[in-house]
Amino acid sequence: MLGWAAAAVGATGIYSALTPEFANRSDFVRGVLPPGVPGAARIAALTFGLTLIWLSRSLALRRRRAWQLGVALVVGLAIAHLAKGLDVEEASLSLLVLAALFRFRRRFDVPGDPLFVRPLVVTGLAFSTTAALVVVLDLRGFRGDRIEDVLAALSLVLGAQALHLWMRPISQRVRQSAEERRVVRKLVRSHGDDSLAFFSLRRDKSYFFSPTRRSFVAYKVVGGCALVSGDPVGDKAELPQLLAEFQRVCHTRGWRLALLSVSSELLPTVRSLGLRAIKLGDEAVVRPAGFSLEGRAIRKVRQSVTRLEREGYRFRVVAAGDIDAPLRQELECVSAAWRGSNVERGFSMAMDDQFREPETFFAIAERGDTVGGFLHLVPSGRGFSLGAMRRRRDTPNGLMEFLIVELLGWAKERDADEISLNFCVFTDLLAETPRNRLVAVARAFLRVGDRLFQLERLLVFSRKFAPEWRPRYLCVERLSDLLLVGFAYLRVESLLTPPGPWARQRPLSLARRE
Repeated sequence: MLGWAAAAVGATGIYSALTPEFANRSDFVRGVLPPGVPGAARIAALTFGLTLIWLSRSLALRRRRAWQLGVALVVGLAIAHLAKGLDVEEASLSLLVLAALFRFRRRFDVPGDPLFVRPLVVTGLAFSTTAALVVVLDLRGFRGDRIEDVLAALSLVLGAQALHLWMRPISQRVRQSAEERRVVRKLVRSHGDDSLAFFSLRRDKSYFFSPTRRSFVAYKVVGGCALVSGDPVGDKAELPQLLAEFQRVCHTRGWRLALLSVSSELLPTVRSLGLRAIKLGDEAVVRPAGFSLEGRAIRKVRQSVTRLEREGYRFRVVAAGDIDAPLRQELECVSAAWRGSNVERGFSMAMDDQFREPETFFAIAERGDTVGGFLHLVPSGRGFSLGAMRRRRDTPNGLMEFLIVELLGWAKERDADEISLNFCVFTDLLAETPRNRLVAVARAFLRVGDRLFQLERLLVFSRKFAPEWRPRYLCVERLSDLLLVGFAYLRVESLLTPPGPWARQRPLSLARRE
C-alpha cells in the first residue's frame, strides 16, 4: 500500500509541476522568495515525482534503503510544492505519506548491498572529474552549449548509476566449501534422478541445504535474481519445505526468485508457493532400448553412420578420470576449434570443466590417431545426459549423428534407461504452424535469433532420433519479473557475451596448474 501511495504522490507531483499555479498564491510566493526559486522548485517537484514512481516498486519490496530515500524525496517534494506555488493540498498529501512511512518503518527490513561503497565512490569521482574539467574549460573560455548539454546528460547517467548502486539488493559471491561439495556429490549420486542433477557440481553455483542436509538447491545470484538451476536434489519429502525456506531467504535479501528448467513433476510444489510456471521448452530424451536405425524416417541418420564408418571413423568411450595428457590436449584442440572466438556457454545443462569430475566421460570419434569430435556426458539416475557436442570443422557432415547412434548402442549394452540429448527452447513456437499474426511474428523473431543461438537447428537435429519430449519450465513469482530474470538468465548462460579474443581456450599447461 505504501508503494502505491508513493507512486500516487509522485504522479501528483508530476501533474502539479506541469500545470499552471493559482495566480494569487503564485504572486505571494514570488513576492517572498528570491527570483528563480519557484522555477527551480517546479523542476524539483517534477524530478522528485518521477523518482518516487521509480522507487515505489522497491518500497513494495520492503527495502530499507528505499525507505530512506523515500523519506527524503517526500520531504523534498512537500517543500517543492510550497516553494513553487504554495500548493498546500499537494504538500499535505506528501506529509501524510511521510507519516505512514514513519509509522511502518520497521517493515522495511530488507538490507542493501554492503559492497556498494566502492563503486559509488568511483561513480562520484567520475562525476567530480568531469565537473572539474568543465570548470577548467569555462575559465579558459571554451565553454559552450554543447559542453553544457554533455554535462547534463552525463549528470543524468551518473545520477541513475548512483541510485542503482544505492538501491541494489545484496550481492553474493559463489562459495563452495569442500564439505558442501562432498555432501552435494553424495546427494547427486543417491537422489540424482533428474537429468540435470549432476550439473549442480559446477563451480559457479552456491548451495542452500535443508536443516537435515538431505536435500539442497543449487543457485546463483545475478543482477538481484536468485536463479535456481534445475529441480532441487534430495529427499522428495523435504522439497516443499526446502523451497519455501529458500523463498523466504530470497525475500529477506531482496532477491527475485526464479527456477530455471524445472520438470513438470515439481509444478504442484512450485504453484503451492505462489510461483507462476511458464513453459520454456522441451528436453529431447532417447531410450536406447527402443532406438533403431530401421525404417524410412531415420534413413538420413543411417546413411550418415554408414558414410562415417566407410571413411574409417571408429568410436570409443573414455572416462574423464582415465584421460591422459596427449588425449586431453587433443580434445581441447577440438573444443577450441569448434568454439572459435565464442565463450564457453552453459549453466543449467553443461559442465564448467569437462575434465574435473572423474565420473563424466567422453564418447570420441577418431580416424587414425586424430580425434574428429566428441560428446561429453554426465551420469544421471536414469542413464546419461549430454553436456557438450564438439567436432573439428573439417570433419564430414553426419559426425554427430554417428557419435549419438554409437553412444545409444553403448548405453543399451549397459542397460541405461535413457540418454538426455538436448534442451530445445520455445519448441511449441518453432514447431507449430502460425495460427495468427502474433505467433508468426514471434516465430520470425526466433528464427533471426537462430543465427546466434541455434534454436531451430538444434530442434531439427534432435528430431532425427525420434526422442521423447519432456517439458521444462521457468518459474517466477511475478510476471513483471520476467524481463529482469530473462536478462539474468541470458547472462548466466553467457548468451549475451560477444565473441572476442578473451573467449579462446586456455593453454593446457595453465589448465593443469589450476
